[in-house]
Amino acid sequence: MLKLFALAGACYGDAADGLRRRDEGQTMAEYGVILSVITVAIITAISVLSGSVQSAFEAVAGLIPG
Repeated sequence: MLKLFALAGACYGDAADGLRRRDEGQTMAEYGVILSVITVAIITAISVLSGSVQSAFEAVAGLIPG
């Protein structure tokens, strides 16, 4: 019986070490940074091109009947 507990403890220890070594948290943080950089770039581009964007929206709105 003691050997069974020792074996289970050894297997559990290996599994716990594997869970601690995962890099998924870092990957999610990297995706968050990339998403924020892309969002800032899009907002900046729209702000710089706001006159052209507004004209394009008005042109498309003029084409829609109603």
